[in-house]
Amino acid sequence: MKLSTDRILTTHAGSLPRPAKLSKLLVKREQKKTYSKAAFNVEVAKALDATVKAQAKYGIDIGNDGEMPRVGFSTYTMERMTGFGGESRRKPALDMIKFPKFADYFRRQIGISTELAKVWNAPQAIGEIHYDDDLDDARYEVAAMKASLKRTGVKFSELFMSAASPGIVSTTMLLSPKNKAYRNDAAYVMAIAKELKKEYDYIVSQGYILQLDAPDLAMERVIMYGDKSLKEFLKRVELHVEAMNVALADIPREKSRLHVCWGNWNGPHQDDVDAEDILPILYRAKVGALSLPLGNPRHEHETVAFKKHKLPKDMALIPGVIDVTTNYLEHPEVVANRLCEAVKVVGDRERVIGGTDCGFGTFASYEFIAEDVVWAKLEALRDGARIASKRLWGKKAA
Repeated sequence: MKLSTDRILTTHAGSLPRPAKLSKLLVKREQKKTYSKAAFNVEVAKALDATVKAQAKYGIDIGNDGEMPRVGFSTYTMERMTGFGGESRRKPALDMIKFPKFADYFRRQIGISTELAKVWNAPQAIGEIHYDDDLDDARYEVAAMKASLKRTGVKFSELFMSAASPGIVSTTMLLSPKNKAYRNDAAYVMAIAKELKKEYDYIVSQGYILQLDAPDLAMERVIMYGDKSLKEFLKRVELHVEAMNVALADIPREKSRLHVCWGNWNGPHQDDVDAEDILPILYRAKVGALSLPLGNPRHEHETVAFKKHKLPKDMALIPGVIDVTTNYLEHPEVVANRLCEAVKVVGDRERVIGGTDCGFGTFASYEFIAEDVVWAKLEALRDGARIASKRLWGKKAA
């Protein structure tokens, strides 16, 4: 894993805006409707070339494919695994319960359409789950990205590829009460981990840094555990980290990073769990870096948690210094201040990499930030990282 040895490096949390044509095709594929595979391949290639070029243009050092071939950061797994069917009925987030007028606003913002990805109504686990042994979709992603990099001539300092964590799969695609394959939810989580291990191992074998997307480790406090105690939630977090480590068993720590967030909807978030409550458990994950949102009004103060719970010496921090829920554009000086504060609490400039709070296109058809603003935000990240680097390294880092 590349570290900020002579300047603050930049990356992002994974998903980037998908073109409308590609989003429609991804949703059709998810819904098992008829679509042209040839047209899909063409749109993926076009989208990849555009997002790869844009990342390079706006200063991303550690880049990826923007999750262009995926319908969503977590639900893509149901297209690669058997054993799912029916529909999960997830609880609404506490924001939607405590602020009903916000809930109405949020629904209007998303709109009503048959061309929406499944987010709150993904399938259930109705039988024994099994990940495709041939890894066809994963191989397709790797080949498509390789071809795009060759066509565009773009070279990143390092490449990463995101993958859903066992925990987010289990809390998005719920275990059906009628499923006899697993004696309880814990057994289901562990089964997911063993199956996802195939994908994780393959990603790393292809030269990528593996990013595990695990918003469940914070977000589910206000969804699945919204009506339960903090103690019960933290016990679930421990289970999810344990399952993650099972899946990471054969991957060197420095080849993986973990993204945790409180959910990237633009709501109140007044019931979000405090970072200091979850950090000690997150540190048990066998990963080389932790990505955490620190760039939004509700969680910018969370850097203080790293004073109480110091970042382990074998772990880097990727602080989110760009808010992905608002079109308000961060000033580079604000970005630099956030990065320098992160360096201060970590105590090591080399172990801080600038990032975004979350993805900009978490699910196809659910983008809330205008595409041109997305690139402007990444440019602000680049410029802020340069300012921070000058402060931290001096003139030679300009």
